[in-house]
Amino acid sequence: MNTYDLIVIGGGPGGYVAAIRAAQLGLKVACVEGRGALGGTCLNVGCIPSKALLTSSARYAELAHLSSHGIAVEGASIDVRAMMERKDKIVGDLTKGIAFLFKKNGVDLIEGWASIPAAGQVKAGDVLYQAQNILIATGSEPSTLSGIEIDETDVLSSTGALALERVPEHLVVVGAGVIGLELGQVWARLGARVTVVEYLDRVLPGIDAEIAKLAQRALAKRGLKFQLGRALKSIDRAGTGLTLTLDRVGKDKEEVIEADKVLVAIGRRPVTRGLGVEDLGMALDPRGFIEVDSTFQTSVPGIYAIGDCVPGPMLAHKAEEDGVACVEMLAGEVGHVDYNTVPGVVYTDPEVASVGRTEEELKDAGVEYVVGKFAFMANSRARSTGETDGAVKVLADPDGNILGAHICGAHAGDLIAELVLAMSTGATVAHVAATCHAHPAMGEAVKEACLDAMGRAIHA
Repeated sequence: MNTYDLIVIGGGPGGYVAAIRAAQLGLKVACVEGRGALGGTCLNVGCIPSKALLTSSARYAELAHLSSHGIAVEGASIDVRAMMERKDKIVGDLTKGIAFLFKKNGVDLIEGWASIPAAGQVKAGDVLYQAQNILIATGSEPSTLSGIEIDETDVLSSTGALALERVPEHLVVVGAGVIGLELGQVWARLGARVTVVEYLDRVLPGIDAEIAKLAQRALAKRGLKFQLGRALKSIDRAGTGLTLTLDRVGKDKEEVIEADKVLVAIGRRPVTRGLGVEDLGMALDPRGFIEVDSTFQTSVPGIYAIGDCVPGPMLAHKAEEDGVACVEMLAGEVGHVDYNTVPGVVYTDPEVASVGRTEEELKDAGVEYVVGKFAFMANSRARSTGETDGAVKVLADPDGNILGAHICGAHAGDLIAELVLAMSTGATVAHVAATCHAHPAMGEAVKEACLDAMGRAIHA
């Protein structure tokens, strides 16, 4: 009863998808999860609850702009508790859905925190299980700053910022990456004064710089204040408030900011503690990520790893692709993930979406390329909805092969899919441009950007 073909450690997007796919392929599979709920960080304290709050806060923020449509709204108010209850219900329904999928596909759920005493063995609680193969899918957790204590009451990680009981007067967000900007906008929409502090001189590190500037400009219009080129030195508690001391990077100058809540959102780190990877002699890189080969196997035969705990983009959908490819190879099939076509999306207003290489990366590599751009200001659908901030940017080689695509604008996370598909199938900018796009629609901006890369833009 305690012997399996595959035991997956972790019930997040990578782990539960891998377990289901392995069961579909005929393997006897168990998934070990100690959180008490399936779905991992993404579903419980990450992607899903943050999007629920982004949606709720967007509905409230929209009320302020309805007058331009000839609609008057009076007496609107915020019920943070009700907003949180809606978010929690969404999370609960989805976690139950994964449990249903496990039963449907014959995956055994083992509740408890797992360790690996030896290759081929997984221990959960006091029970030892045997497995021909083990898959580590333990994900990641928020990174911390030395000397800064996160108490989830006043100094928050993303987990605490998703569960505040009231709207803070002044929220300082440390880190201008995806998590910081998304959660910063949630609370700014609900009435908080939000200041974003970033060590670098730009927002959204890793995103195409031109698109990141468009995003910063749009977010500033929507109330976020930015303090770039500043390093957090300390947080002091004085009464009911917090005092942050910042260093101006490269200027030997200190600044002080007062706040009542601080969100530390400087990135994420892999979770491997408690597994016993050190005792197994498993190879880790200098940042603590588990090193794997092209089949996702670690340095210990029979033990595999995927998702946020291995090098690469720390994205739920990337973890899912990892998991499917890994177990398909275990079952003797062909599995593959093209990491150059893994999209990333920031669900702020406007959204930011990206796939492939940035213009800075192409310049640094000395790659010859052409650029196609189209601003949403010239898009009929965007004008009619009032969502005119941002642009589509396409990068291609001289033959039209798409090297990267970057969008700042409404529904960017949906619009990027067309360009991901183009890159995955080898479609060129000419193929996209020759595709009939519905009118009026935001997707026309994608077509126009591809036309622009060919020197043929119609509406620009």
